[in-house]
Amino acid sequence: MIDPRAIIDPSARLADDVSVGPWSVIGPDVELGPGTIVESHVIIKGPTRIGSNNHIFQFSSVGEATPDLKYKGEETRLVIGDNNVIREGVTIHRGTVQDRSETTIGNDNLIMAYVHVGHDSVIGNHCILVNNAALAGHVHIGDWAILGGYTLVHQFCSIGEHCFTGMGSAIGKDVPAYVMVTGSPAAAKSINSEGLRRRGFTKDEIAVINKCFKLVYRRGLTVDEALQELEQLAVNCEPVNLLIESLQGSTRGIVR
Repeated sequence: MIDPRAIIDPSARLADDVSVGPWSVIGPDVELGPGTIVESHVIIKGPTRIGSNNHIFQFSSVGEATPDLKYKGEETRLVIGDNNVIREGVTIHRGTVQDRSETTIGNDNLIMAYVHVGHDSVIGNHCILVNNAALAGHVHIGDWAILGGYTLVHQFCSIGEHCFTGMGSAIGKDVPAYVMVTGSPAAAKSINSEGLRRRGFTKDEIAVINKCFKLVYRRGLTVDEALQELEQLAVNCEPVNLLIESLQGSTRGIVR
């Protein structure tokens, strides 16, 4: 399962069934879980922990130190969960001690060609990052989010659960849960109703979430004023709580 042309540091810990292709380099303090496949010409540096059944394609650089000028060689980490697909040419950097000291990627994500995941970023579960999307440092991506090709996300921005960003979106503020944005700078357009339908949200739930979107974006309310009405809607529609949490947790202000 290990091609003889691969270079594996003696301190790296690979499960028995891990596959590593030719000319890949696995550095010290790297752990690869069962069923993980590393294609040819991949570089993985530690400290990095990668779980089970991941598939990393050629020319990806995983676990490299960040180019952030604050980084002075401190020990920081990259942690990747299970069942992720990391396509060609992806770059994923470890964290910095000024933030979490860790970049974290959850489970069941598709990270497509040439995506960049900057230091201290957090990607949840079931996300899709389409070709050339780029996350600056300290970015948080919620579960089930989809980032269209060439999406750019500024440092410290959050993109909530079930969000969708159009191709070429330039995001400089937080995107609340369920919201679809597009443009440069990105602007909120609607809720991600098709994504919600595919994930099993009921018609009634989608209708309430759409009502919440209009409440936040169409009535000229402040966020605090909108939150008061959202809390009333959440009593009979539990999914509204995700929107409330993302609005309350916003540190950069929301896209408008």
